[in-house]
Amino acid sequence: MKKIIFKLLILSVFFTSNVNAQTVVDIVVNSPDHNTLETAVIAAELAGALSGEGPFTVFAPTDAAFGAIDAATLNTLLADPTGDLATILSHHVVVGVADSGTIMDGQSIGNLIAQNLTFSTASGLTVNGANISVTDIRAENGVVHVIDAVMLPEAMKTRIMGTIMDVVSTSPVHTTLNSLIETAGLDGALSGEGPFTLFAPTDEAIAALPAEVVESLLADPTGALSQVLLFHAVSGVASTDNIADGTRVGSLQGGNLEFAANANGVTVNGINISTFDIYTTNGVVHVIDAVLVP
Repeated sequence: MKKIIFKLLILSVFFTSNVNAQTVVDIVVNSPDHNTLETAVIAAELAGALSGEGPFTVFAPTDAAFGAIDAATLNTLLADPTGDLATILSHHVVVGVADSGTIMDGQSIGNLIAQNLTFSTASGLTVNGANISVTDIRAENGVVHVIDAVMLPEAMKTRIMGTIMDVVSTSPVHTTLNSLIETAGLDGALSGEGPFTLFAPTDEAIAALPAEVVESLLADPTGALSQVLLFHAVSGVASTDNIADGTRVGSLQGGNLEFAANANGVTVNGINISTFDIYTTNGVVHVIDAVLVP
């Protein structure tokens, strides 16, 4: 465990385009978007190692990315910083420098826990399905890339997170969706064994619907509302591991959901997927920025 923790030190990091004589620790501490990562690295007692010679490549999730993990789960991880938290952080670190100039589409690189990080350039640069929003932040002991999701090791994906409903009910941007699911009586099913995939529109997305449409749906919660919500759910796990441009899957409502990938991102039935692969014990959640209409 000490060996993993020592290697794993590398993990934090970031933000500042002019890093010259700064270590990755300095970059992380000075970043306004990586407070949670900073807390995690310090709790795991990795700050000293991260200031070492390296070089390392660190894929640094933002505060918003950590926010996709429900608060109870995050607190549990922080309560055991040298256990699962250290493993997750190590999953984000590679020994050596992997910069945007050397990364190729389909390339896989082993990380500190001997699992592969796989890159794609099909819809912007991604690593294990997470978007790399800022590349090549140079430090004196490596390089940092900013990513928009926390990457979980395969063995931990379904163990760390709660159910789909746990994720929805604790998300600060899905309060309306949570209420609608409960009103339609679908919360029990989405807490069940599954697996399911849920495309979760944010509060802002639902608020964009005309008021009369929402009123009509609420007037028929187990009918029209239920059907719209079921159109956002799929039986089975449709993750970035098995979704490609042109992939089509059937929803629980019966209609098809079709994916498209291009330089602007990934969409489902033309709706942008803003956050991918929030894994749960009974499936996976993707955040979308509009309501899917059957």
